[in-house]
Amino acid sequence: MDSVTVQTTTEKLLAHKEGAIGWITFNNPARHNAVSMSMWESVPQVLEVFEHDPDIRLVILKGAGDKAFISGADISEFKEKRADKDAAEAYNAAGEAAHRAIQEFTKPTIAMIRGYCIGGGCAVAIDCDIRIAADDSVYAIPAGRLGLGYRYDGIRRLIDLVGPSFASEIFYTARKFDAREAVTMGLINRLVPVAELESYTRSYANMIADNAPLTLAAVKRCVLERHKDPAERDLKRCQDMVDACFASKDYEEGRTAFMEKRRPVFRGR
Repeated sequence: MDSVTVQTTTEKLLAHKEGAIGWITFNNPARHNAVSMSMWESVPQVLEVFEHDPDIRLVILKGAGDKAFISGADISEFKEKRADKDAAEAYNAAGEAAHRAIQEFTKPTIAMIRGYCIGGGCAVAIDCDIRIAADDSVYAIPAGRLGLGYRYDGIRRLIDLVGPSFASEIFYTARKFDAREAVTMGLINRLVPVAELESYTRSYANMIADNAPLTLAAVKRCVLERHKDPAERDLKRCQDMVDACFASKDYEEGRTAFMEKRRPVFRGR
């Protein structure tokens, strides 16, 4: 399958498309894919391209090399990029914009995790809809060892995923835990051998890509609204998207294909 490169603003964040799948690679292997400010800034720009590409049905996020998904923020640039209050606010804003862009991206997202998934790496993985991990993956949120504060929204998303007890343990101990513990906690969806990670994830992604885009978008919107406080939820938007599914050509195609015992071909309209 042909691969088409998508332009990014830094060589440390790579993007390309293969068929219905968009790929984002955190490309800083010398630092175990620690994320720099320029990488954070590039994430929303790439997702904006994928958002408006009708051929893209979902996006996979991964780390370069075989050592890490993301090992956290690139602390080596903190002295420059977070030197004072204004600089720190700009840095934090870039990170928050990247997380928000992943969370609010309207198409499904998969974190393909190998090796270290630490701190901000866990946050990016949690931003995604689905997490598929190799059995060599290692997790931690070491905020307590660095004296960092975690915002409410980030902690809430972890609680929504693993529950308050495991979320408290992850933060209180700041310890590393392996992939099998991550499965037990509910942090990851699928655990596969290292050698099978990419092939399994591709196959899984293609299974999702075969489904009706409007249905996937409506489901994702409902999940996103569920993450919000009750007073902030836009349930009308959810219902409008459900109604759009029933009014779509894809719904007609799905019914017809079922009756004809063939695979449906969905167009997203």
